[in-house]
Amino acid sequence: MTKNPATAAVPPRPIYLVDDEEQALIGLELLLRTEGLTNVVPVTDPRELLPRLAARPASVILLDLFMPHIPGEALLQEITRDYPGVPVIVVTGTDTVATAVRCMQRGAFDYIVKPVDTDRLLPALRHALERRLLEEETRHTRDKMLSPVLEHPERFQHIVTRSPIMFTIFQYIEAIAELPHPVLITGETGVGKELMARTIHDASGRNGAFVSVNVAGLDDTLFSDTLFGHAKGAFTSADGAREGLILRAQGGTLFLDEIGDLSRQSQVKLLRLVQEHEFMAIGSDIPKKTDARIITTTNANLEALQLEDKFRRDLYYRLNAHRINVPPLRQHKEDIPLLVEHFARECAQELSRATLVMPPEVIALLASYAFPGNVRELRSLVLDIVTRSKLGVPPLQAVTDKLGPAHVPAEFVPGDGIVFPPILPSLKEAADMLMAEAMRRTHGNKSAAARLLNISQQAVSKRWKQKH
Repeated sequence: MTKNPATAAVPPRPIYLVDDEEQALIGLELLLRTEGLTNVVPVTDPRELLPRLAARPASVILLDLFMPHIPGEALLQEITRDYPGVPVIVVTGTDTVATAVRCMQRGAFDYIVKPVDTDRLLPALRHALERRLLEEETRHTRDKMLSPVLEHPERFQHIVTRSPIMFTIFQYIEAIAELPHPVLITGETGVGKELMARTIHDASGRNGAFVSVNVAGLDDTLFSDTLFGHAKGAFTSADGAREGLILRAQGGTLFLDEIGDLSRQSQVKLLRLVQEHEFMAIGSDIPKKTDARIITTTNANLEALQLEDKFRRDLYYRLNAHRINVPPLRQHKEDIPLLVEHFARECAQELSRATLVMPPEVIALLASYAFPGNVRELRSLVLDIVTRSKLGVPPLQAVTDKLGPAHVPAEFVPGDGIVFPPILPSLKEAADMLMAEAMRRTHGNKSAAARLLNISQQAVSKRWKQKH
């Protein structure tokens, strides 16, 4: 389980302050803690730094150059050699171009002259922290994506699939689940975007709730009231204060569905929430903080909406920190048999009846269909098949009736008769042709072919063996 962001050290790995002047260390540490950077380790003896780094790797190191025992430039070389991913900001009283150039050549991230200008130091420090975090996350994601197995396969057992495409998505989810950044999930209607969002939340280790909001159709006032709440007296009917859903998602995940439909005014408020992790209830001028992770979904083309000036570019980049595109069902048709079996069991339980076993010709017909409504449409179709089977309607007929003639290939439609060639085939040739057609329609399944021909499977096997 991950730590609650509200109580975790900031940053997770310490910032080392290396200076032999104790007063300088006290001042720097106080400055950083005031800025919310609480994980600070002062070091007055430069000989202690490398052993400490071996025990506790650093996020960033602030290094003075002129100290006893070890020259700062020599220590800088050792740090950048042994810990090349750790940014080192040189903070020194030496204001010479030559020294600054040597330090930068030896791998320093930045060079700041004492007395320290906070407007110079703090942006440099935050930039260094961001780079360090980005490099670690990139390495973590790469390692996860290259792994041939899932670290926690049980987290994905509720998703019915055997598709390599879906396995790649699972690998990516494992790589980003515990990170705090927003996730944008795209894909057609019915592919299971909310299911993916819930999976990310469950894999994140977050203790808070998964709070779902469909923002489609919400005007700016309703959006603000739903997410941020309102203070008592904020408007005529506000007899009491209302807690917004963002507070219910504290320590958890706020899931915003159909983000492409959000109004421009609401986009501005969402941008502030994502950037600053704070919001204000309607009628209040007191900002509140949130640590909820934000996951959004859309089936719209957000890039096209940006060109039409309907979606803010800055918001798009913030929401798109991590992106998952859930493929349509037609791109992983190997899952159709598994999904049909799974939905047949589910629907049988809902209707309190025995599970219907789908004939192979039904699976073959479903595999030939494009499913514009994706997995959601497939489940609806299976429910209809199971329901109509109680009325005595054969599964294949139920599917063809549901899809309609425009979506049913000719081989699955009963013909009005056989069209004979000018020279009639012999009875044996006609039987062979009939057998071949039945095997073609059922993709080589002898049991299904036997049902189509109304003969035994043994008869089909015998004749097919004789022919081949």
